[in-house]
Formats: sequence, structure tokens, C-alpha cells
Amino acid sequence: MVAVHTPVMSNEVIAQLVPFRADALIVDGTLGEGGHSMSFLRTYPQCRVIGIDIDPAMGARAMKLLEEQSQRFELMTGWSDEILVSWVKRAPDIILLDLGVSRFHYECSGRGFSFRGDEPLDMRLDESGDRNAADLVNSLEEDDLANLIFTYGEERYSRRIARNIVVQRRKAPITNTGRLARVVLKAIPGRVRHGRIHAATRTFQALRIVVNRELDRLATILNVAPDMLAARGRLGIISFHSLEDRLVKRCYRAKDKRYGGDCHILTRKPLLPSAEECRSNPSSRTAKFRVLEKASAGDSP
Repeated sequence: MVAVHTPVMSNEVIAQLVPFRADALIVDGTLGEGGHSMSFLRTYPQCRVIGIDIDPAMGARAMKLLEEQSQRFELMTGWSDEILVSWVKRAPDIILLDLGVSRFHYECSGRGFSFRGDEPLDMRLDESGDRNAADLVNSLEEDDLANLIFTYGEERYSRRIARNIVVQRRKAPITNTGRLARVVLKAIPGRVRHGRIHAATRTFQALRIVVNRELDRLATILNVAPDMLAARGRLGIISFHSLEDRLVKRCYRAKDKRYGGDCHILTRKPLLPSAEECRSNPSSRTAKFRVLEKASAGDSP
């Protein structure tokens, strides 16, 4: 099996998330196909890695790709926030969260994460969830839909988009990605319709975030993960848009010893992917990587 997804900022992750003991316990809280987990297992031959993913299909792919390292790898299936809140295992030395959606989901899942094809408008990472993107698009009131697109997609034309969605869904429910992308595109003024990113990008982002409760889940993780760490343990988070990064930055500041917490911020400014990585893996171009370290007894601010 060949991995579809290329893990983002792998070199920076390994350089920054260095365990202080050989038999470290590392938690990959957003496992995907296991690219980051593989890097840890190969770099630290005595470490153990626990990978968490809500999607059983992704877990199965990761298990296959990590087969040679299976004695030091454990898969946990579920939402990371729910698993970490009820964590009863040994305190982790490293926790990594790569908040991007796997390229596998965009290109191979058939769940409508991408507007580049024509798939059912679903966007659920957990297919047992009771609400998908089509439900939101076809049931929300116009103002609620506009607020969703503006708040979670930071889309300046959210009201125009919501208005056109409501008009078009009266003719027939919007149930596939191709039609939704066309509806969004027609709502955008012609002079800005063909910019650096596709006109539907922010609308699709907003729907995906709400369907999977991504920001709520991240807030829960940020509330528990720093306290879970072993002394001198490190929490690394790769975010991809300002809504995520703002939450991470706020949490790290609150936990920093300079502001009354029990951690040290190791990245005063977020680390960014290299120009070379952005060229070879365009999905990395908006990534920001921040690292927090749990203080040990007697550490000074």
C-alpha cells in the first residue's frame, strides 16, 4: 500500500518534538495514514506511539502502512478530544496534533470534502454522525447559513452565497459538491471570482468545520492536553487557518509560566513550512506549527 497523504512539516516535527527519554510515549492525536507516527517510530527506536483517528478506514490504512512497526504502535479509534478527556494511560511525553484533513479524504473518500469532483455532499469524518453538509445547506435559514459561512470560512461574500444557496435549493435540494461549488461561484462578483484560491474554498471549509465540530473539539483538547503531559513533555500543533491558530496561540499563552502557567512556549513565532516544501506539497502552504513544553519542578519562567 502506498500512502496518499504527505505529512506536513515532518522535519520540523522531528526537530522540535524531541522526547527526553528513550522509551517515550508519543500520542499522534490526528493519525491519518500514519506519516508522522512513522517518522517518530523510525527516529526513536525505543519509543511507543499511540495513534488516534475517528475514521476506521484511516485507521486500517495506517495499521497497514505501519505494519513493520506494529509492536510499538497502538491504534485508538475515536475522536481525539473524547479519548484525551478520559485518558487513563501513562502521561505522554509527546502529543502531536496535525489539524489538516488528510489528502486521502479529499481525493479518495468520496465524502464530498473537495469541490473539484462531484460527490455526495457529506464531509463527515465520522460516518456514523447524524448531520452532514447537505443537511446544513438545505435546512438552515438564510441568516444562519450566512453567519456559518462568515464565521467559520471568514468569507466576505457570505450573505450573497447564502442567498443564492437558498434560491437554488428551492428548485431542488443541493446534494452534491459540484452543484454547490457552482452555486457559490455564481454568487461571487465576477471581478474576484477567479482569485488565488477557488471561490468555494471558504464555504466548503466552513461546512466541514461545523459538520465535524472541529473548533469545539480543538478547544476541548487544548483544555486538557498540556496538563496531561509528563514533566518536560511537549505538545506540538500544526494548524492551517487563523481560527485554529488563534485558539492554539491563546492556549499556549495562558499556559506559559510568564503568565502564571506551568509550561514554556518554545516557538515565540509559529514555524512555517519551507519554500521547498510549499512547492512540493502545496497543501502545506498555510501550515503553522507551535510547540509548548511542560515545565519540570524548579523551572524558572
